Amino acid sequence: MNQYLRQLLWFGIDSPFGPISLGFIDDTLVEVIFDYRDSLIRKKTRSIDRAIQAFKRYFEGRREFFNDISIDISCGSPFEKKVWLALRRIPYGKTISYASIAESIGHPKAARAVGRAIGRNPVPIVIPCHRVIRSNGSLGGFSGGIDIKKKLLELEGAIKNPVSISL
Repeated sequence: MNQYLRQLLWFGIDSPFGPISLGFIDDTLVEVIFDYRDSLIRKKTRSIDRAIQAFKRYFEGRREFFNDISIDISCGSPFEKKVWLALRRIPYGKTISYASIAESIGHPKAARAVGRAIGRNPVPIVIPCHRVIRSNGSLGGFSGGIDIKKKLLELEGAIKNPVSISL
């Protein structure tokens, strides 16, 4: 089937940080956004339901990885894909610097380019870009906002001093 004719289906779920929407084409997760979207037409498959349940377990602190969820990162450039695949190797509850990611993919002077690639990550949380911080220990940016990044790191135990936020 022509990829442009396939329908993007949105499934909104609640998280401890507010609504999150998961965008699927067929059974493949293609986008995660920190806002509520829901498709009028729903055809939830087992794969989609499994992905939704995986997110719910993650937010309950009962899931550490998403390697069994089918994702599509074909929207990225070769460099972006390299960065995104490196992010998938960051362990739950750990952080790494933008510079360290740049070095790990063979581009030691490309920390800023790594940051831009991370900002274009279509499936945050699944590709755990929230685990990347600045070399000085500050959090850096996040597509869902810095408060959500902080909460995700707290959920994973990567930040020991929780900060209360309101959404």
